[in-house]
Amino acid sequence: MNLRQWSRDLAMGVRFAFAGGREGWIRATLTAVGVGLGVALLLLTTAIPNALAQRHDRGDARTDITYQETPIPKAADTLLVGSAGTTFRDMDIRGRLLEPEGPRAPLPPGLDEFPAVGEMVVSPALRKVLESADGKLLRERLPDRITGTVSQDGLVDPSELTFFRGGADLAARGIDGGTIARIDRFGDPQPSTERTDPVLLLLILVVFVVLLMPVAVFIAAAVRFGGERRDRRLAALRLVGSDSRSTRRIAAGEALAGAVLGLLLGAGFFLAGRQLAGSIVVWRVSVFPSDLNPSPALVLLVGLAVPAASVLVTLFALRRVVIEPLGVVRTAKPARRRLWWRLLLPLAGLAMLYPMVGQGRDGGDFNQYLVVGGVIMLLVGVTTLLPWIVEAVVGRLGGGGVAWQLAVRRLQLSSGMAARMVNGIAVAVAGAIALQMLFAGVESDYTKDTGYDVTRAQMQVTIREEVPLGQASEKFRQTEGVREVYAYSEGYVGERRKDAQLTSQVTVGDCASLREVAHLPSCRDGDVFTVRGADYDTDTAKIAKTGRTLYFDTSFTNGPKGAEIPWVLPSELKRAQARTDPTGWKRGGLLLTPKAVPAAAAPALDGQLYLGLDETVPDVADRVRNTAAAMDSLSEPMVWHSAEQTDRFTAIRTGLFVGAACVLALIGASLLVSQLEQLRERKKLLSSLVAFGTRRRTLSLSVLWQTAIPIALGLLLASVVGLTLGAVLLRMTDTTVRVDWPSVLSMTGFGAAVVLVVTLLSLPPLLRLMRPDGLRTE
Repeated sequence: MNLRQWSRDLAMGVRFAFAGGREGWIRATLTAVGVGLGVALLLLTTAIPNALAQRHDRGDARTDITYQETPIPKAADTLLVGSAGTTFRDMDIRGRLLEPEGPRAPLPPGLDEFPAVGEMVVSPALRKVLESADGKLLRERLPDRITGTVSQDGLVDPSELTFFRGGADLAARGIDGGTIARIDRFGDPQPSTERTDPVLLLLILVVFVVLLMPVAVFIAAAVRFGGERRDRRLAALRLVGSDSRSTRRIAAGEALAGAVLGLLLGAGFFLAGRQLAGSIVVWRVSVFPSDLNPSPALVLLVGLAVPAASVLVTLFALRRVVIEPLGVVRTAKPARRRLWWRLLLPLAGLAMLYPMVGQGRDGGDFNQYLVVGGVIMLLVGVTTLLPWIVEAVVGRLGGGGVAWQLAVRRLQLSSGMAARMVNGIAVAVAGAIALQMLFAGVESDYTKDTGYDVTRAQMQVTIREEVPLGQASEKFRQTEGVREVYAYSEGYVGERRKDAQLTSQVTVGDCASLREVAHLPSCRDGDVFTVRGADYDTDTAKIAKTGRTLYFDTSFTNGPKGAEIPWVLPSELKRAQARTDPTGWKRGGLLLTPKAVPAAAAPALDGQLYLGLDETVPDVADRVRNTAAAMDSLSEPMVWHSAEQTDRFTAIRTGLFVGAACVLALIGASLLVSQLEQLRERKKLLSSLVAFGTRRRTLSLSVLWQTAIPIALGLLLASVVGLTLGAVLLRMTDTTVRVDWPSVLSMTGFGAAVVLVVTLLSLPPLLRLMRPDGLRTE
């Protein structure tokens, strides 16, 4: 068969798609909408790498506070930057204090000029929060006059909360490279070259495959919309002399027309969604529309792959359909589907993944081609096994009510169509179950116990030396929602003025506070205690001798170098037994009450407050932050958590949630289009049943059963495949296989919920179709 004949037949199919009257246009539109939704998500996916790169580049370009081996001297082109970030409720806010030291000081990306003292430049999202009624507490913390808005160059995404305030006398606070730094340019001078964890790379690969597979399945299903009406037209073509091969190519041409129209609609959906991207926040992630620029090569791949797939899928679907001049032999009992070749795909997938079992993170990176191929084969196996399972099960279903019998008979006649509707859901659920198992299995590797005793304290505040610790403690005690304040001044002493070989920690606090870190025999102001049984303390017993001179070391704080303060131990040293303090460890060293501390030692001590909160008080954490900010604009109180996750693991999980939300939206929209298409094809049948007296309630229930039976089978198969894939992935990461049943049930429930919502949305059109006037024909 030459190329010319192929082109002529495909072109004829394209003409039939658009010249078939109202029915042809409806069919082409439904196909195009289904394909377009999938194409839009594919284009979005191809744009994600560029969006992530743009976010990363903007984040690197504004890097300011970094460790530098050689301090930068003050000059006409230097800038002092102070870290003034904070948190409002559960939203992190990036903040900086800026103090230019010369006329050529570098301007941060996103700013047109430096804010003066008492002025502030904020991001659009932060301005919205500050101006809202809910932002009253935050406005108390950031009272400066807003004089400008941070532009896109200074933000990683539209929803980022960030501000720049004018600073003064930052150098007097001490340039430490952690809280206050002097820079002569923005940007990371030492970009990270850290190698990504192989397990995290595996997670990223599997996330992309799992999110894209349902899209491909839905596109393949969409090009087969209107199958029954199309087959009747093909029979008419055979009647006028077309041979069977030409007829199939003409059918492929019709699908090609819908796919090309779907490409155009998909591009339109993508452009519309791209414009909305800046105002949509999913799991606290958003993107600038200008960042969503797909790679031209990937766009070309999508533009070629979708039409080609539509032709191949149509030819594959018609391989067993006998199209004769007087009808299509589809209503007769089809040949039973064979199982053996359907099992080859998942087995091949397992074979591709098996060589990496037990590799773990110590065996280097996983082979990305085997990972992608193996996961795809397993998930495609769902689409090949499901039609066989649906056919085998519905063929054995029998008696019941009228609605049940109508549904079962319909499924027995068109089990393939029912399976196609469910394929996308089944693939999505199978992939989601596997991913949740993998995430749950490796989560402990990226989650560490902080050790904090959150039953005794929930927040920690560092107090700089300029603020008297007692005064700060009193202000926090007066803060609404604070029930306990444990105040400590912490530092170190050594046995020598310089280059001490033996050191001991010093903790200063009142008797009530000291009893939180040690068991005291008795206590009054002026006492000094030596602690026994502490963690990591071997020097205290050697240097804690009565009458001995020790030296407070200011090098452990921001105090001046070489200004060690001598202190003579008193004649009476009491002994105390260490106990686990609120931070989770047994501190040792020397415990001092306030009167035992020489006044000159103040620069060598850091103030720390541990706060117990009444968490029933609304916004209690923000009230604490406001109190801290009133005393020190650079103060950033820390909220304690019993455990914390690494940033990269959290980012990948967030990406999964964002992608899953998009895929679920596609699943719901595509299912609704598919359901409406099937109802449209059954319009005359439904009208006939109503005309003969069938109750509408019965027909509605039959439609519900027609959806529920394949969905139940699909979710059951998805659970089996998902559990299998999840177990294999866990063995690949050398992790103990453990089934996360709550995740399995939740993923299955999400899939069922989507189908339920789609079914409910399709009921109004169904009721309109169930009218006797649907029997009219032209």
